[in-house]
Amino acid sequence: MKKKLLVDLSPLDNIFEGYGQISLNYGKYFQENYNPADSPYELTLLLPKKYFGAFGKEVKYLSSTNWWRRHCRYLFPKFDIWHSLWHRSRFKPYSKHTKFIYTVHDLNCLLIDYEESEKRIAKYYRRIKRKLRRASVIALISEFVRRQVEEIYGIADNRLQVIYNGVRDLTDIPQQKPLCCNDEQFFFYISAFRPKKNFHLLLDMMKLMPDKKLYLAGNYDTEYGRMIKRRIEEEKIENVVLSGAVSEEEKAWLYANCEAFLFPSSFEGFGLPVIEAMQFGKPVFSSKETSLKEIGSQYAYFWEVLEPEQMKKTIEDNLDKFYANPQLADSERDYALSYSYEKHFAEYEKIYSSF
Repeated sequence: MKKKLLVDLSPLDNIFEGYGQISLNYGKYFQENYNPADSPYELTLLLPKKYFGAFGKEVKYLSSTNWWRRHCRYLFPKFDIWHSLWHRSRFKPYSKHTKFIYTVHDLNCLLIDYEESEKRIAKYYRRIKRKLRRASVIALISEFVRRQVEEIYGIADNRLQVIYNGVRDLTDIPQQKPLCCNDEQFFFYISAFRPKKNFHLLLDMMKLMPDKKLYLAGNYDTEYGRMIKRRIEEEKIENVVLSGAVSEEEKAWLYANCEAFLFPSSFEGFGLPVIEAMQFGKPVFSSKETSLKEIGSQYAYFWEVLEPEQMKKTIEDNLDKFYANPQLADSERDYALSYSYEKHFAEYEKIYSSF
């Protein structure tokens, strides 16, 4: 009899966040690769009801937006294996016999200088602790996250496995030029509009680079995003454009046509856009905080300090050098392709079949 596997894709509630994008890529992977006739498990996807049927007819669907199920885990069917893609998901298996694979993307929400109140930090700490204790396998998306789990929770046993994120190859999808773009050269940054992403530093830097242009992509309908919009308008920062949320096709165009990709984030468990930009052979200028030094490796340029003058200098010192040596772009592309979803899922398939 086949084992029953549930994969929690509930972050599809917001596909413009990193977790939503990862969940979307999981759904697409299963749609293209899951065949119940050949698989050792029967697959169910837990996701918002609006996605029922979105990933083919071969998988089963369970609603993550059902009110009763969201508040009472005992209303779930019983599964042999449960894979939670997001460490802050409210869902977990109720049966002690269910094997629980718990993927942790970062524990930055527990850091005192993050964006959460002490009360919320304490709540997240307890919730994650319960799931770590319950987990049969704890999958970490980087060595940085492994160190976080070991240091914050004191866990260093053989349940810990580093499985790097898979990154979808965006170079093979159709591209579409966003309406806000023209034919000028530009820098590019895409992220959720939150203070930890440091959009405000780029505004200050771009004031020092009036001959350059910057497109900021992402849903800026947040308190922080509205502040960034006000600053652009009130300070007349004419070389910075808010594009808003972009489609996959528009995002691919922006990566393919930008002069450089900028990533000044202070808190990342992995840093997906860094690898996406490298797929297109673009110079990446990044913060060196949290996981970014590990993921950017020798292929990114790192700002030693997140200070506008120094950020500007790092770009100016390296941009022309990068384009003068085409081998750098080729090496970047090869490195980026090593984060394939095929490699990523091979690791999880091993875990699924080990139970």
